[in-house]
Amino acid sequence: MTNHWIDFKNADVILVMGANPAENHPISMKWIMKAKEQRGAKLIVVDPRFTRTATKADIYAPMRSGTDIAFLGGMINYIIKNNLYFNEYVAKYTNASYLVNPEFKGPGELNGIFSGYDEKTRKYDKKTWSFQMDEKGLPKKDMTLKNPNCVFQLMKKHYSRYTLDKVAGITGTPKEKLVEVYKTYASTGKPNRVGTELYAMGWTQHTVGTQNIRTMTIIQLLLGNIGLAGGGINALRGESNVQGSTDHGLLFHILPGYLPVPSATVTDLKTYIEKFTPKTKDPKSVNWWGNRGKYITSYLKAIWGTNGTAANGFGYEWLPKLDEGQNGSWLVLFDQMLKGKFEGFFAWGQNPACSSSNAGKVRKAFSKLKWMVNVNLFDNETGSFWKGPDVNSKDIQTEVFQLPAASSVEKEGSITNSGRLAQWRQKAAEPMGEARSDSDIMNELYFRVKKLYQKQGGKFPEPILNLTWNYGEKGKLDIHKVAKEINGYYLEDLIDKKAVPPKTIGKKGHLAVNFVTLQADGTTSCGNWLYSGSYTEKDDKVVNMMARRGKKDIGGLGMYPEWAWCWPLNRRIIYNRASVDPAGKPWDSKRAVIKWNPNKVDPKTKKTAPGWDGDVPDGPAPPLADEKAGKYPFIMRADGMGAIFGPGLADGPFPEHYEPLECPVQENPLSNKHRINPTVKLFYEVKGPHDAPKEKGGLPEDIFFSCDIRYPYVATTYRVSEHWQTGVLTRHEPWQMEMMPQQFVEISNELAKEKGIKNGDKVTVSSGRGKVWAVAWVTDRFKPFKVMNTTVHQVGLPWCFGWQHPEDGSGGDSSNLLTPTIGDANTMIPETKAFMVNIEKA
Repeated sequence: MTNHWIDFKNADVILVMGANPAENHPISMKWIMKAKEQRGAKLIVVDPRFTRTATKADIYAPMRSGTDIAFLGGMINYIIKNNLYFNEYVAKYTNASYLVNPEFKGPGELNGIFSGYDEKTRKYDKKTWSFQMDEKGLPKKDMTLKNPNCVFQLMKKHYSRYTLDKVAGITGTPKEKLVEVYKTYASTGKPNRVGTELYAMGWTQHTVGTQNIRTMTIIQLLLGNIGLAGGGINALRGESNVQGSTDHGLLFHILPGYLPVPSATVTDLKTYIEKFTPKTKDPKSVNWWGNRGKYITSYLKAIWGTNGTAANGFGYEWLPKLDEGQNGSWLVLFDQMLKGKFEGFFAWGQNPACSSSNAGKVRKAFSKLKWMVNVNLFDNETGSFWKGPDVNSKDIQTEVFQLPAASSVEKEGSITNSGRLAQWRQKAAEPMGEARSDSDIMNELYFRVKKLYQKQGGKFPEPILNLTWNYGEKGKLDIHKVAKEINGYYLEDLIDKKAVPPKTIGKKGHLAVNFVTLQADGTTSCGNWLYSGSYTEKDDKVVNMMARRGKKDIGGLGMYPEWAWCWPLNRRIIYNRASVDPAGKPWDSKRAVIKWNPNKVDPKTKKTAPGWDGDVPDGPAPPLADEKAGKYPFIMRADGMGAIFGPGLADGPFPEHYEPLECPVQENPLSNKHRINPTVKLFYEVKGPHDAPKEKGGLPEDIFFSCDIRYPYVATTYRVSEHWQTGVLTRHEPWQMEMMPQQFVEISNELAKEKGIKNGDKVTVSSGRGKVWAVAWVTDRFKPFKVMNTTVHQVGLPWCFGWQHPEDGSGGDSSNLLTPTIGDANTMIPETKAFMVNIEKA
């Protein structure tokens, strides 16, 4: 999130799209309802299904799954056409004024693609996506936003195609609903009104997932809603520590703190820093990622300590690296596993046999392994795949090891929620039986692996043998020591020699104050620069900032700066410099996040000096209007500007509507040549412009079925309040099963009548990959869509069930047996929210 949970109460308009907070993030509804009750805020819900969140909405708009960009693109067109954007914010705080290469062309000119597309590689050459540069090496600008090559005019041209008629025809949303939503949300393009957007997997799990979010980001920048209280782009994470796990390098391509994982061609630390450190020639740009050298060096020192020296790049040569072009994402991992490329697999706190897209393919992939380690509270469909439906256990070679793990209340440590808030949790009870905490399991695993290397040798032992691992011996791990290493230490006395007289910044062996003091010369260590300051020292006393529970607020905005600790630097709203005008005055004085104070009093020295009041500012520099020292607001971007034009993405600098891999239309209504995202990774061969599969061009599990009369209905998946993720933790609880006992499928009254299905009937839902039985839930929550003058039905299933428990099979199996192997062009997150199925009475 750019903002945080409590901040929802500060919004004037709340758009929920791609999420269902009332059922899946119920506590968040408290703050949504406060906004409605205290501010008279309007709640807009856009969803294929009339959800429980929608019951509280002022405006509900139905929309066919997979058409979010068309819906939002229409809003961009509406905002520009009706001159509802925040002109000063757009001109001064975004790249709308930048002039783009005159050779750049968009999908409207090239029938669905941007300039530079190579059909053979399915990739773009982005040369024409570049900015025009002046003699100082800075982007040329037109502050009037009228030059035909400026970003604003190119955006206006691009989205002019997204007319009300066209958007209604694609999404199935009635035109009058589109206008109602657009008008209400666009009302926030004023200094005294703010809108926020809440999304979850309903936006990300598409082949255009990244661009779904980008489209809304453009809207928020146009309306001036980024950086303000009650504004922002806010992801509702599906679990209490998803944010924390991502921050700490869970994904294959990032190290902790979002540092890039190097490829093997990046051979030394110097090359790494040069390649991955963005540069700017603009003195008004903070370009905070310019500090990447400090963060990667301090990270290496945290891993290898004194073994990492300047001579070996502080251990960089031991850092694991990707092969050039290697993709280690979720879909590829199991694809390679099925092809026999892996011997072993740790399934740690997960259940991919049910949670993975195309779950049948994943279950087959497990049979190709020699061994699997399943770390969980309960046995599940992953650990017991070898005795699952239609499996002959005699044919399985995989040896499965089950390691019982402690639950969240049986271990101490931190979690970081969606709002970037790191909170320390105490252990409430000892683990049951032989269960152990994840950290204790990892600790013993490390010592055993190290012992084997010491005894037997092996290929490339240095990364393990040279690790610093001073958290405690086997069975005695101190999680506080881990937290302190993440925060970082001063490895030498750190002196500011520029100060007169020289000033001591940090003492050797002491915890780092924050990431501002980290160094690139090996004199500091830090396991994750974003968390530097989370477990620190104040007045020579060690303070776990994450364990704080102060209830002091700032300006009644619900920021509570003394409650736990928020990255970065305890900043509650990121990009908050955009909440003020160029002179440092809040756009909205009643919801001031920060403001420039020329006579700020230092609480310690009592001296007066200019500074910021309010939240921790995005950098201490003066506001933009200060000619000598003023800075742009978007400090993490090299140019300091909010990116309306995004040339760094794989599939286009502007979001463009493409249909899901499986959809009910023969052609993309916006461009008949390119139906699906032209840059997604395909797991099959294609023949012709509509990306239809060859039967022999890949694994049978990867064939897709679009506009196939065998699978005529759009389907989507979602969660329910009564079960947790795939249900491993909740299907073992009889009271949870009593509330939600078995797999179901929601279908409209109209479709039920057409198929002769009654409420409570047992039905079979099938796709080209598999089938599940389900109980029919005939409901008004789904209604047929009118798409391109054709009636399209949509259905929905939860993904919380699996065959392994209840043991009698009465719960049914995972709806992910139906979903395809395809992912987003930028992140590879699977597309599970839009695919095609059939329904028949069982």
